[in-house]
Amino acid sequence: MVCFCIAMGAMLSLALPDLVTMETCTSAGTPGLHGFPGLPGRDGRDGETGEKGVSGVLSGPGQKAEEGQKGEPGVKGAVGKPGRSGVRGDKGSPGPEGARGEPGESGSAGPLLQSAFSVARGTASPPEKASPIRFTTVITDVNKDYNTETGRFRCRVPGTYYFVYHASSEERLCLVFKLDGTSLSSFCDLTYGGTKRQVSSGGLATYLKKDQEVWLETNDYNGMTGKPEGNSLFSGFLLNPH
Repeated sequence: MVCFCIAMGAMLSLALPDLVTMETCTSAGTPGLHGFPGLPGRDGRDGETGEKGVSGVLSGPGQKAEEGQKGEPGVKGAVGKPGRSGVRGDKGSPGPEGARGEPGESGSAGPLLQSAFSVARGTASPPEKASPIRFTTVITDVNKDYNTETGRFRCRVPGTYYFVYHASSEERLCLVFKLDGTSLSSFCDLTYGGTKRQVSSGGLATYLKKDQEVWLETNDYNGMTGKPEGNSLFSGFLLNPH
């Protein structure tokens, strides 16, 4: 800065005689040299805020507006409410087969539902008419369901049973299957005379409820025997428990 001032002073001293001559001389002299640029001035004050500009013209259909400058990212908003469930997707492919499980504990076998009996006529005397025939000799009776005193089979396991008889006779014989006093079926052998013993049989299947009873009885033809050489049997067993 000091050097600049000294240089300016020296230049002014050289030009001063010419300036004096210009003032005293009546004739026009030669124009002087241009001066050096002055020092930069200070920054001016900020101007006043201008008026709001006129709104731009809306672009017509099909005209694409010019894109503005990209703004800064906004503040992250709060979490919104859960949306509706989407459409159920397609069933996926089966997954791989899992590992084989460990063996389970041994279980206990359930009760086996069964019922069966077979009894024989223990006397050669004919049975009483219109009464249950008593078979007093037990061949087998799994659940003690046949009563030799009454001649009746009592159901303990509900289900379908099959009953059959094989009868030896020397006279006419008619046998009737009874269920709680109701006749189910009857079989008759009316062959009479001669010395040959007759053998007849019959059977049926029926459903029994618990505590229902089945038995055999005769009508007026009761020629059943129970001799060792020609016995009579009554049997039954459970086909299908329900």
